[in-house]
Parts: sequence; structure tokens; C-alpha cells
Amino acid sequence: MTEPRIADLAAALRDRAHPAVGVWNRLEGRPRTTDFDRALRAEVRDALWLLTRQWQLGEFRGADAGSPVTARYAVTTSTPSRFRPGNGPAEPLPTDRPLETVAERRPLPFTLGADRISFDLRLALGRRWLKLVSGVPVLRAHDVPEQFTARYPVALPDPADEADRALVAHPEVWATLQALAGRRMDGHLLYQHLKAGGHPSDGIDLPRPHRATLDALGPRLTSWFDQLIDSPAGVTAERPQGNATWDARRLEHSFAISAPAPGGGERVLTAAEHPGGPLDWHAFSTDSGGSLGGTDPAPVPAARTVFPAPVSFAGMPLPRWWAVEDGNTNFAAVTPDSTDLARLVFLEFALVFSNDWYQLPCDVPAGTLATVQGLAVTDVFGQRRWITPAGTGERHDWQRWSMFTLGTDGETGLLLPPGTPKVATGPPLEGVALVRDESANLVWGIEETVQLAHGGGRNGDEAAAESLAQRRRLHPPPPADDPRADLTYEIASPVPENWIPFIPVHVPGDSRNVQLQRAAMPSEVDGTPVRPRTSLLREGLDAGRPYFLNEEEVTRTGTRVTVAFNRTRWRDGRVVVWLAAQRATGHGERSSGLAFDLLKNASASPPQMSDADRRARRTPSS
Repeated sequence: MTEPRIADLAAALRDRAHPAVGVWNRLEGRPRTTDFDRALRAEVRDALWLLTRQWQLGEFRGADAGSPVTARYAVTTSTPSRFRPGNGPAEPLPTDRPLETVAERRPLPFTLGADRISFDLRLALGRRWLKLVSGVPVLRAHDVPEQFTARYPVALPDPADEADRALVAHPEVWATLQALAGRRMDGHLLYQHLKAGGHPSDGIDLPRPHRATLDALGPRLTSWFDQLIDSPAGVTAERPQGNATWDARRLEHSFAISAPAPGGGERVLTAAEHPGGPLDWHAFSTDSGGSLGGTDPAPVPAARTVFPAPVSFAGMPLPRWWAVEDGNTNFAAVTPDSTDLARLVFLEFALVFSNDWYQLPCDVPAGTLATVQGLAVTDVFGQRRWITPAGTGERHDWQRWSMFTLGTDGETGLLLPPGTPKVATGPPLEGVALVRDESANLVWGIEETVQLAHGGGRNGDEAAAESLAQRRRLHPPPPADDPRADLTYEIASPVPENWIPFIPVHVPGDSRNVQLQRAAMPSEVDGTPVRPRTSLLREGLDAGRPYFLNEEEVTRTGTRVTVAFNRTRWRDGRVVVWLAAQRATGHGERSSGLAFDLLKNASASPPQMSDADRRARRTPSS
């Protein structure tokens, strides 16, 4: 078909005399052969451009990129053998229990202060003893169990006696003692008698031939209870914490351990700020000038040959250009500041030098201090290099840099504490929150959880309200006279009795400007000082000593300390139980509402009775 010739193109376009139809065709490649080898080679036509890019990326810089093939290192392992609690005397470190048990154990609460007795452990001892005695027919025939119940009884408290106020104020404790009085035995009285050198048969009506049989059961009771709950020895009135490591001024555990050093002598490691809980290597620091009197021989180095393996982690850059990394880790989303050195170092390792790091297996026994003397590495070129630990050598102090070390004195080593990986913690028996009250310019020790006489913990607000109601029953206020004025003057507003104040003072001869000293608020009933009920705040109270707390320990966020039983299993499968205190961060400041010089309306209606007061009023008074 021949297209018509257009003589006047401009006129034809103006008059649209020859309409046009546009047609587009797709161009497709047609392979000339079935072999794709050449196409898959992705040949570069511009070799000069490729060489230039390689020069820009630094691929022409020569480097010794030999990969390690084998590594041989010498490591020494020593077992900690000495233990020193706080500033106390050093002693051998027990090996039949975790280090957490030795460092954190507290005395058992047989007494909860000067006027309270804890009956849960006492009853457990009595039940165990009666079971031992009842298992011997000849002793059961002479009514020996009944004689022990009468000799070591659980006394019934007197509701009208001020000394028994803490036992009668709480309904659950009062009901428990009513059920136990005259029916159960106080085993702790017998336990103390046996520990003092007495015999079980003392004061028991039993024929002489059978007294030896009864006395033989005494060691079985004491050994059973000593293995049941681990507690420190040497607890006295002057030393109520025994050999425990709890520092009441700093609210932390402080202790030290020592192990034989590779070159002879001993290495002392201190844990001066352990808040409680599982122990790890970072809780210890090297004490270069300390000594615990260890005389164990120096450990012998052991040489081992291992095969290095490249370090790998999720999202790390892959060695091939066209490989796709794992998208679960997005390093591009990390936005560190210029002063965030830790993140900058981490990103530099992850994105730049990650393929230059290798890891070596090094198996060491648990509960040892391992020190690597050096490392001999053989690469693929057959060259061997001797590598010393980081932070050693002839360098200035400001040039030293190392990680996972126990101090800055140049000594290297990694401590695997002889502890346990998992500890089951029971419900708190005591809980104290130390908070700042800016309105009153005081620090308060709030007893959030109080241990009652039956052994369990109770909310501190409820326990304080019930104790206050019992005191009002014992000391009823006189009948109020008719007001002679419309306003009454009140010196200070009342504060709950579970709020114990700490006032700032300066101790003469002390280098600290300010310390926090435990004080007391007057009771609403008779004006007597309100004493704390938890062992955490009763530090030195029963011995007549004041209690001081370092001011920096109570921060703006506050501090919370709890006491609870811990339970774990040791390596041999034996169950270990101990009572320990643990410190944690608080929840901010609190306000007690304490105010002074108040004017109140004399004709105002009396305050409504709380639920705790109503429950306390239902407690029998006789």
C-alpha cells in the first residue's frame, strides 16, 4: 500500500486532512544459543572504571590477612578458698553451698524484736522433736511427748498486758496462738537448751535406763535444723548479725574472697557493693594490697590447643558483595549521639571490624579464677605470633584499655563465682521503702511489709492500724470536755506508725557532713516513741545503739529493701535455704502529710473508723 504524497504539510495538519494512527512494537531479545555461561559471567566492559573503584575502596592496600588456623594458650585455674565478711576475720570458704548463701545469710527471726516472738520456726522444731520422741515406743509409753509439751509450752498472751500487745492486736495471730497454747511445743526453747550443752532428759520424769535413749535424739534434732536453713553462727545481742555481710549504713553486702595467684601468694577479690541476688564476675574487684591469710600452693598452668572460629551474630555484614544480610537486626536504625561512646564502639565493631574477630573455646570449671598467660596463634601462612592479654605490657596508664577485667592494676583473669545460676525467692517477710519527703524535709523508712508472729508477712499499713487500735483499747482516751472555743490548736498532724523518720545529723569525728539518723514519732495514744517493727530498721535498737544511714543511699527515686527466704540446689543436688536481704530501686518521692501548728474546727465530727480498727475491735479482750 502506497501512502499519498502531501504537497502542503502545514495546510494538511491545519485541516486534519490525513488522520494518523500510532503503533508501538516491543523489542525482545532473541537468544541465538541455549548456552548462558557467557551471560552469567557479567563481564565488565570498562576495566578502567572497575580499577578506579577498587582503588577508592582501598582494595589495593596491602595487609596481612592471614586467617588463624590453630591457637595454643596456657591457662591457670585456682579455686577460691578464703572468705572475709565485711571487716570481720577471714575464714575458710565453705564448698558445700553456693557463695550467695555464705555472703547473704541472715540470722533466723526467732524473735521479732524485744516484745515479739516468731512462732513458725519454733513450732517446726517442736513438731520435729515430738515426731522423734513418738517414734520410740518406750518413750511414748512414759508420756514423754506430753511432758515436753508441758515443759516447753506455747504461752497464751494476755490481752490486757502491754507486753503482749503485738500478739493480740492482729486477729490472725491471736487466733493462731489460741489454737496452739497448751497443745503444741516451743521447740526453740529446747534447741537453745541443747546448744548450751544441756540434755533433752533434763527435767523429764523418765527412768534412768531410758534417759540415754532420749539423750541420743538431741543431736539428731540440732543437726536436722542446722541443715534445714543455713544461718550464720555467733549471733549475740552485741553482734546481732553474726558473720553476715550486710552493711546497714550502705544497705549493701560487703565481703571478700581470695584464691591462689599464678605466681604464688593469693589474689583478693572484694565485692563491696553487692545488693543481693545472683553473683557474677562484675560484682568483684581486685584488692592488690589485701590478704586473707591464704597459704594454698600456686596453680600450675595447663596448655591447650584449639581451633579458632569467626565471630558471628545476627545481622552481621556478609563477606560476599551480593549476599543479603539478615533483616531482623537493623543497624541503620541505631542513632547514637556523639558522646555515646559505647554505642559508637559497638557499631564500629559490628559494621567495620566484625570479620576480623575470632573466638576460641576455653572450658574452665565453675567456681574458679581463670587466668590466661598468653596465646600462640598460627595462621594459614605458617606464621606464629605470641599475643599477650590486653591491658598488659609497657604502656602508660592512660593507654591501657581492656574489657572483662577485675581491676585496673594490670592483673588479668576471669572469675566464675562458686554460685548458683538460679535462685527461687519466696514472698517478702519484710519490706522497707526509704523515700524522701521534701515537704517535711525528712527521709522516711516506710515499713511496707511486716513479719507477724505467725511467720508470714503482712501489709505494713494494716499492721500499724491494728496495733494502734489495740493500744487505744489498753489506753482509752479521757472523755473530751466541751470546747470553749470554736478552734482547737494541734502541734503536729499524725503520721502512720509504720513511717519511721530519719533526720539529718552530723556525727562528731566523722568525715561525712550529713548522715541520716533514725528517730521516732510520738504515738497518737500515749505519746510514747513509735519503734520500728522490721529487723532492717531495728538495727542496734534492742542493744540501745543509734542507727545511722549514709545520705547518698536514699536517692530521689528512693530505695527498697526486702527480706525473704531463698532456695536453690547445689551441685550435689542438696537443697539449700537461707534468709537474705536484697536492695532495689524505689518508686520516687512520697509525702507523709506531716504539718505543724494546725488550727481545726472544734465542732467537727470525729473521723470515721477504719476497716482495720473495726477488725481489731472484734478481737476478744479476755
